[in-house]
Amino acid sequence: MKTQLRVLIVEDSEFDTRILISHLRVGGYEVTSRRVEAAVAFDEALTSQTWDIVLADYNLPQFSAPEALELLQKRGVDLPFIIVSGGIGEDIAVAAMKAGAHDYLMKGNLLRLLPAVERELRESEVRAARRQAEQSLRENEARYRLLWETASDAVLLMDTDSRIHFANPAVRVVFGYAPEELIGQNLTMLLPEESHESGPSSVVRTLHSGVRETGDKHRRVMETFGVRKDGAQVVIEIAFNDMVFQEKRWFVAFIRDITARKQAEEELRQTHEQFRVAREIQQRLFPKTAPLLPGFDIAGVSYPAEATGGDYFDYIPMLNGRLGIVVGDVTGHGIGPALLMAETRAYLRILARNRDDVGDILTRANRVLAEDVGSERFVTLFIAQIDTECRTLCYASAGHPPVYVLGEDGALRAELKRTGIPLGMDLETTYATTTTIGLKAGDTLVFLTDGIEETLSPQNEFFGSQRVLEVLQKNRHLPSIAMVDALHSAVREFAAGAPQLDDFTVIVMKIT
Repeated sequence: MKTQLRVLIVEDSEFDTRILISHLRVGGYEVTSRRVEAAVAFDEALTSQTWDIVLADYNLPQFSAPEALELLQKRGVDLPFIIVSGGIGEDIAVAAMKAGAHDYLMKGNLLRLLPAVERELRESEVRAARRQAEQSLRENEARYRLLWETASDAVLLMDTDSRIHFANPAVRVVFGYAPEELIGQNLTMLLPEESHESGPSSVVRTLHSGVRETGDKHRRVMETFGVRKDGAQVVIEIAFNDMVFQEKRWFVAFIRDITARKQAEEELRQTHEQFRVAREIQQRLFPKTAPLLPGFDIAGVSYPAEATGGDYFDYIPMLNGRLGIVVGDVTGHGIGPALLMAETRAYLRILARNRDDVGDILTRANRVLAEDVGSERFVTLFIAQIDTECRTLCYASAGHPPVYVLGEDGALRAELKRTGIPLGMDLETTYATTTTIGLKAGDTLVFLTDGIEETLSPQNEFFGSQRVLEVLQKNRHLPSIAMVDALHSAVREFAAGAPQLDDFTVIVMKIT
């Protein structure tokens, strides 16, 4: 929609008036205008209607731009006043600007008309806002004083020499001084000695030079050190405005003790750094690459819900040249589960060097973990032993979600279900190894954790095993890494960008 613009035009030429209006309409304004040629008509127009801007020819037979400007000023009306003349000297134009005109243009070159109008309208809005603010300040000085006195931040009113003229009761909390102790004092008494310079006004200059702009040129914010009455240093945040009141410039400083906040931020930074290091260490525990074996295409990933997770997957060299594939899930996610995951990984790798039976490996790992974990933690884990030459598999599962075996046609050929309870729950639990399962060319095995199937949609619906199988069947002709990526993309799309609530871990093994 076009911007409404009310234009009062001081002009004796109807043609020139139409030219001005045409330029404004081309510039996107819906123009309402009135042309006047004499002082009486000009005065009556100011009385009868509200205008946004005045465009005035310099010389008219019965009137002139300087006369119009004088009438405008006598009425106390602040309107943008632009002189548009056929030919006046530069000295006359400068004199008109000094008298209060905002700009002047030549009728023969109106390219500057639109930019000048837009600029002066903006400036007029700024002046109006400033007048309103000053009027409000004058009318509500008592109310502002009450607000300042009840503010939780320390509030100081200072002159340009940084001498304090008002201090609210909160200065006692921030600096330990009674308000009356600060009246007449310089702001330097509240700052460390190293910030003092040659003169009182230098403090304000120092603040100005160290601030970061906030978007409002009259309001600035900085962090620095303050000194309490007892000599203790505190970290303070100063937000201060400069304003003109009763034709004098003042600074209002709102000061907050942020010592506790800065300490909390530092602790949070250290915590983030610890999490970063923990995540880096944990990521090193995951396999960097999948095994390269003739007839097998293997890929796996793990995406933790937090900086560190409780999910685990691994490819473990086993006795007699066999390959162990492991996927596990510690209850919860974060540092604690990550530590338990690392411990589980260490036990399994040590046991796999000396044990051939995967059930026996889980049984022995369970005995150690049951002594280390409390009643609130446990580990679900699936370990498969792959004979790559015979293309067979046997496994043991401690309470872990089933491994899916898809045939070459994408149909679900088998579900390798749990064979016992999770690790760490019962010291005496024994895990058996399943009978050997043959693997066929075209088979696809999918090892995963429950974070995938339990991903929620915005409607609180689980992703579920059926969707997992549909994604795998749809992408079964792709390499294993592409199938992994497709499943991850499908899960994140299902969650519609919601934060990941649980770890995402999957291994895809294709028999070629």
